[in-house]
Amino acid sequence: MKIIPGGRSSNYLARVGIFLIITALITGIPVSYGVAGDDNQPSQNLEIYTWYDLDDVRDNLDGDHILMNDLNSTTPGYTSLASPTANGGEGWEPIGYRVSVTQCGGTYGVKEYGLSGTFDGQGYEIRDLFINRPHEMGAGLFAYINEGGIIKNVGVVNATVIGYNWVGSLVGSKIGGTISDCYSTGNVTGHAAIGGLAGRNLKGTISNSYSTGSVSGESSVGTGGLVGFNYDEGTVSNSYSNASVTRGSHTGGLVGLNGGNVNNCYSSGSITGDIAIGGLIGHHSDGTVNNSYSIGVVTGNSRFGGLVGESYAVVSHSFWDIETSGQSISGGGTGKNTTEMQDIATFSSRGWDIVAVANTTMRDTSYIWNIVNNVTYPFLSWQPVS
Repeated sequence: MKIIPGGRSSNYLARVGIFLIITALITGIPVSYGVAGDDNQPSQNLEIYTWYDLDDVRDNLDGDHILMNDLNSTTPGYTSLASPTANGGEGWEPIGYRVSVTQCGGTYGVKEYGLSGTFDGQGYEIRDLFINRPHEMGAGLFAYINEGGIIKNVGVVNATVIGYNWVGSLVGSKIGGTISDCYSTGNVTGHAAIGGLAGRNLKGTISNSYSTGSVSGESSVGTGGLVGFNYDEGTVSNSYSNASVTRGSHTGGLVGLNGGNVNNCYSSGSITGDIAIGGLIGHHSDGTVNNSYSIGVVTGNSRFGGLVGESYAVVSHSFWDIETSGQSISGGGTGKNTTEMQDIATFSSRGWDIVAVANTTMRDTSYIWNIVNNVTYPFLSWQPVS
């Protein structure tokens, strides 16, 4: 480590039930969200070379930290901190914590302390992360991000993450703050609010990010390929997922439970679940979904759809492939056949910021979307060449 400077009745009952679920997932039930430095100890800014250095971030939550190289199973500190044998088989201890708040001798809530500084991965990867904490809230490389916290330019690769609520490869729970230019691959499993990249996103933003691998919701609610639970003015933009998403209710290829904004996103993985299952969004209760699409196979038992499982809010200029999804219905959006989904006119006629390019290795980054007309589906101009 180095320190550097610086039916109406059934619909009604369904909505009441979802309201109660959402309230529980939002609150958890905290009375406030802590920030680092409450103990008046100044945080250091760290250069991170080893797992030991990464572990030091938990004691410097409002510092500005830089990853200096890839971390993997051969990097010093892996065996004792992040391997399947670390911490009695529980693996990595997520960065950030919750404490009970007491008054007059009784517990009346919790306070969450998470990253409120900056973590810049500089394009490096954190590989082979292992977390096995099936009874814990906030499982991920970072348990929590608070208002002002920033994570950028990092990949979490070949991760195995098991938690209870608020589970993601990169972040378990995010209250405000920013995630940008990040990605995750691996397997994520939990009970509720489970996402490939982030479990819960409230108020903050996630942009230019993606996830692959598999996500499983253990038969509960809010399971998404990228984000499990996006709410309270949370925004997901210019991002995608091709993760396979299985089990659970209110499950989507990109976002499971959405009450925020989803803009210029897509999903292509298969989605299988019980109730409120969608190619892009499982349950959409508030906010907006704009200029987005899905193409993955969708399988559900009740209230399922090609793009959105069930929706009570705005879905505009968004599409799903009725052939690849196996679904002719959706809670929102417009169904198109595969030929139409690979035609630039489908999207440009609805105001998408899209341009045709000669092949997938050529990118015009002055537009949000690129397409090889009549050959590919739209893809984000920033995304890696496959």
